[in-house]
Amino acid sequence: MSMTAQTVWDNCLSFIQDNITPQAYKTWFEPIRAVKLTDNALSIQVPSKFFYEWLEEHYVKLLKVSLTKELGEHAKLVYVIRMENTYGNKQPFTEKIPSTNRPNTMKSQEVDAPLKNKNPELKNPFVIPGIRNLEIESQLNPNYNFENFLEGDSNRLARSAGMAVANKPGGTSFNPLLIFGGVGLGKTHLAHAIGVQIKDRYPDKTVLYISAEKFTQQYIESVKKNNRNDFIHFYQVIDVLIVDDIQLLSGKAGTQDVFFHIFNHLHQNGKQVVLTSDKAPVDMQDIEQRLLSRFKWGLSAELQSPGFETRVSIIKNKLYQDGVEMPEDIVEFLANNIKTNIRELEGAIISLIAHSSFNRKEINLELAKKIVDNYVKHTKREVSIDYIQKVVSDYFQMDVDTLQSKTRKRHIVQARQLAMFFAKKLTKASLASIGSQIGKRDHATVLHACKTVDNLSSTDKQFRKYVEDLNKKLTM
Repeated sequence: MSMTAQTVWDNCLSFIQDNITPQAYKTWFEPIRAVKLTDNALSIQVPSKFFYEWLEEHYVKLLKVSLTKELGEHAKLVYVIRMENTYGNKQPFTEKIPSTNRPNTMKSQEVDAPLKNKNPELKNPFVIPGIRNLEIESQLNPNYNFENFLEGDSNRLARSAGMAVANKPGGTSFNPLLIFGGVGLGKTHLAHAIGVQIKDRYPDKTVLYISAEKFTQQYIESVKKNNRNDFIHFYQVIDVLIVDDIQLLSGKAGTQDVFFHIFNHLHQNGKQVVLTSDKAPVDMQDIEQRLLSRFKWGLSAELQSPGFETRVSIIKNKLYQDGVEMPEDIVEFLANNIKTNIRELEGAIISLIAHSSFNRKEINLELAKKIVDNYVKHTKREVSIDYIQKVVSDYFQMDVDTLQSKTRKRHIVQARQLAMFFAKKLTKASLASIGSQIGKRDHATVLHACKTVDNLSSTDKQFRKYVEDLNKKLTM
């Protein structure tokens, strides 16, 4: 069977998937598309220049090995970046970016990327000389910074992009940077962190943070006072404009129109725009297409609900900042029961500390349960497989990697079987999913583990105690 670009890339992906974490694979490799195969050169399309830069920085060796396996030692990888041109010319602007010439890279990288717009008709008609003398307060909260925005699988792409923007505002390929995600996941925190770091690194730059709601109010007021042009002029002198909850422009035609002109001016002049939204651009309703297309020019980075380990880190970081110590089992209890919202998680910690302090009560599990009940309604809470593995590993004084390993040592095998047993009992995951997450086993192994635990529980008193102890820890 003759090779095609797709079959070669599929084979490469199979190799890559076995050598990186599932989250990294989903973030960095699922969006890539195979384009064409010419001799020993495979062309792949990536969503942005940022993807190209990140792949070259972090995964070039893995790409080289996987491609060499398929196409031989003379394999060549070609990156293609195609981004929408909304100025009337339907052909994408392109430029060639030379190879980085690093050791261990493939022979060359060819990248198609957008050139800056050179349309002479798109000029700014609203410039007022001398307006630069204005002092503009940034409206940033210095408490929201990168140091206390902890990195995890759920936010790594957005945080990395935010750091890149903060280090080189207006000089990266992700302009605008759109950060989207559900309520309480850190969008506003990250937006402030970007602005705070830019002000630290570039004190002469004018940075402004504003909510879309406040922006709309200002615009309405400018129309009432017949000074719409002054409103536009004010925003056109900003070097870094950060707009929170941009989805609130939905249905506001006049505000969208004025923001469109402001955005165009800033973007054409190399200024940085950062936006946050509770929806991805594709899901925004009643936003003009010409504005949505501009939101897609740069990078859209999603903030997802944090995993168990990230939630534990958030709690410990908050406790450290407040100078409070808390038993490890209570930290894990909070992390396991408040899963979807960082704001609620931090609120629970504050409430727990306050109740303990004001009532002069020790922070214990009973108090933690009362606090959690205020944040999580009385619904049956499902523990995660990650959490089960952590609890079982700690109980048997081993790390999770050992639990998941291929070893056949009896005490490790029993620990692994117990983890599978409780995963089946306490989660809705399929046998195949449980096996995949606990050492990449198949569903038959999980089924055998559950039967073994049932049999040993009825015949071995010590093993039955293991089951009872772990059941208490996992269902408390």
